[in-house]
Amino acid sequence: MAKTNAPLLSFGARGKLADALVFFPWKGINAVRKYVIPANPKSADQTTQRGYLKDAVTLIHTTQAIAGVWSAIDALAYAIWGSIFPTPRTWFNQAVKNFVDQKVAGKTGHFYCNNVTAEGDTTLDVQTRFYPGTITTGDFWYGKLKTALISSKGAGIAGGLATATITGLTNGTKYYWQFRPTAPAGSVGAYSGILSGTPHA
Repeated sequence: MAKTNAPLLSFGARGKLADALVFFPWKGINAVRKYVIPANPKSADQTTQRGYLKDAVTLIHTTQAIAGVWSAIDALAYAIWGSIFPTPRTWFNQAVKNFVDQKVAGKTGHFYCNNVTAEGDTTLDVQTRFYPGTITTGDFWYGKLKTALISSKGAGIAGGLATATITGLTNGTKYYWQFRPTAPAGSVGAYSGILSGTPHA
């Protein structure tokens, strides 16, 4: 039975209403949807999709357990990336969504961590680590807005780590950056989160 604070307005509503509607909180939003009973909750497509989700969560948790490669900065990078979309997304949701989108497209899902931004005089030294470590080439895209990363710098890649020194920047100006693989083809689209740095003398 649905419990509401105001009849049918979904203020704090939770639960099912007469096999017709379901009220539930979703990412801080009071939501309502039609009550649906799946005809076959274990169809091939649903099982495949659940497998993608399981693989994404397993990769994230396995990576987080590796000593010295995961920090709050890495969560922040995914959170900033998630913030550029009209729908609210946590860092975890953004990381899982990108992984699953890749798998649905028949590609490889990746998870990024060990992100570093070192600020220099008109430069930013940037790095990100990716799992699995199968990416061979890629670029760091950067710009003054997190929604307009319009310049790129080729990355050096070794041992599952992508690095670059972005030069010719303006001191005191904040820049955002994101790593984007270019090879192999199956990794294209598996972007890192977005971080920022401000060059200074």
